[in-house]
Amino acid sequence: MKLKNINIEERMKHYNVQGLSITLLEGGEINGTENYGILEVESNRKTNEDSIISACSISKFLTGILAMKLVQDGLLDLGDDVNESLVSWKVPENDFTKNKKVTLRNLLSHQSGIKDPEGSFPELNSKIGVPSMVKLLEGKTPYCKTPIDVKCEPESEFHYSDAGFCIIQQLIEDVTEKPFHQVMNEQIFEPVGMANSQFNTTMLEVDRQNFSCGHNKNGELVDGKYPIYPYPAASGLWTTSLNLAELVRELMNAVKGESKVGISESLATEMITPQRGKSWTGLGVFLESSEKELEITSLGWGVGFQCMMVAFPYLEKGAVIMTNAELGVHQMEGIIGEIYKSLLS
Repeated sequence: MKLKNINIEERMKHYNVQGLSITLLEGGEINGTENYGILEVESNRKTNEDSIISACSISKFLTGILAMKLVQDGLLDLGDDVNESLVSWKVPENDFTKNKKVTLRNLLSHQSGIKDPEGSFPELNSKIGVPSMVKLLEGKTPYCKTPIDVKCEPESEFHYSDAGFCIIQQLIEDVTEKPFHQVMNEQIFEPVGMANSQFNTTMLEVDRQNFSCGHNKNGELVDGKYPIYPYPAASGLWTTSLNLAELVRELMNAVKGESKVGISESLATEMITPQRGKSWTGLGVFLESSEKELEITSLGWGVGFQCMMVAFPYLEKGAVIMTNAELGVHQMEGIIGEIYKSLLS
């Protein structure tokens, strides 16, 4: 994929975007990284290939890959009732779970029947601190004031859900008996070579030199500069466009039976296959088209940041586009959409 007919600096100025990082893949290999602008308005911290940006919901793509690895290792099963493996918390049984159970498959494809309570899952409030995942699922924190339960029969409807990925996080912690971030480090970040990726719940221990601040649509710093989402599996990832591109490459390789982390060709293919009759949702990723033209995407949108991962696994090309600006419109209606269209033109 190549950038064509677009003046990035001019479009950044148009949209008040302070910093932007793009990594492209072609022929199954990383084809270069381009970095523009700065990490913090009115600073001299330039964006470079080591710049760490909040990927927000692209975290779900990583969680999908990690889940596949744990399925491969026999610690999880896509089709089992998650309550058989959950220890610290259980999905409450109700009329909707009588005939169909909540499974890892329907959680990853947003078809578990769980709906996020209105106003839930905001950024970290430093005065309240990091919630325990169990208390969060029980509805006992300001981040989610309603207990999480199943609102319609699993696999009957699609509802995009952060809560569903919080359940996956708890499931992974229960079966591995380790914190989620440690499992991700050991199973994904280290083997793939994602040294600039981490799940932070506090910025206190962070080397700020490489970390981007968030900015609003006017190009101004957001409150707190570094908004954190204390739900790692759903939206807690901070990473570089280059590291994310390495993970896209890992998925492409896994689909060919050449995974570094040890995910089989069949499981990698399952991840990018439409789930339960919904053509647009795979396992932790979204889908367009089919066969050789299959396109997978993952979008990140949070306070101060917007990002996009797009890949064509069978054509072996893709792109990761990360910005430190929240434009207040869908990615396709801002600078990310313009870059995406230029890549496909």
